[in-house]
Amino acid sequence: SNGISIAASSGADVRAIYDGNVVFADYFKGYGNMVIVDHGDGFFSLYAHNSKLLKRAGARVARNEVLASVGDIDSTSGPVLYFEIRYQGRPIDPTPWLR
Repeated sequence: SNGISIAASSGADVRAIYDGNVVFADYFKGYGNMVIVDHGDGFFSLYAHNSKLLKRAGARVARNEVLASVGDIDSTSGPVLYFEIRYQGRPIDPTPWLR
């Protein structure tokens, strides 16, 4: 795992951490329903195991905008948000992006 799993209630809102463009919003084996947002300058955020996707690839999103709903699709630990930050294609510590 390159990111962190955050326990959350099923159906809870998954929000964008920063403005950007959705570059992927679909099922991805092992990650379930996943959304990837390109924030520019080589930064991407990834949100996985969602029960429902609310954005499509190509959508522009603002910070705190709802992207999806927490779920347990392909999760081995029940409802959870898997969160990852990538910089220039490599995973980095996501904790500075959380409040």
